[in-house]
Amino acid sequence: MKKDWDILVVDDEQVVIDAVVKICSSENYTVDSAIDAKKALQNFSKNNYKIIVCDIMMPGIDGFGFLDELHKRKISSPVIMTTGYSTVENAVKSLYTGAIDFIPKPFTADELVNSVLRGMKYLEIQTSLKNYKRDTSEIIYVPCPAKYYRLGYSSWAAEENLGSVLIGATDLFIKTIENISDIELFQPDEEVVQGNACAHIKDKEERVHPLLSPVSGKIIEVNEELKKNKSLIEKDPYFEGWFYRLIPSDSEYELKNLINCSSDRL
Repeated sequence: MKKDWDILVVDDEQVVIDAVVKICSSENYTVDSAIDAKKALQNFSKNNYKIIVCDIMMPGIDGFGFLDELHKRKISSPVIMTTGYSTVENAVKSLYTGAIDFIPKPFTADELVNSVLRGMKYLEIQTSLKNYKRDTSEIIYVPCPAKYYRLGYSSWAAEENLGSVLIGATDLFIKTIENISDIELFQPDEEVVQGNACAHIKDKEERVHPLLSPVSGKIIEVNEELKKNKSLIEKDPYFEGWFYRLIPSDSEYELKNLINCSSDRL
């Protein structure tokens, strides 16, 4: 019989493995480890894991190759990617290729724990979807509209007729954060960068959850109604609950790095 673990950490640096084990064990998670992707894949023959925390830059099979192998083997454990080479390209590619989150090294205990908490909630939602009965009125979450684009499962972008772009948080991302208490937004004329935090969402436990921007650009308008009424992102995340209107830096290029939401309906 396979053993069930909460977390598998995959990293070629023992000091990182030790840190993740210490931090997550203190939160009462069970944590297993592997020094490389090959060993991690072997672990699945005898263990089940709810969440995987994986480094990108590893000898042999790197983090992206590991994601590909998981997909080939139909292993659906959500993956949180980490790396000391925290470039925008790494963050965006991680989310495009199937990771649910990206946290650059060195990360804090809070950043890791908050990402794992969202990952566990994400897993719970995906499990509910598998058991979903279409003849019920229950809605697990609302997917992005077909003409939108998304960065992983967290943020969305929608092109407007005059060349501007609206961005916001997906309903699925919002549902991985329970009891939202506040949203820290950028100001007009500030720049956001694709794959970097463009807002910080706080829950009632004072945990901070960064929203990664789907595109780069200059903010020309902040949703004032959202600032007055935080519940808009829970009630209507794709229309009334948008975050910013941007003049994009290079939307033609950056939208190619996003997932077309029409594919979610295939």
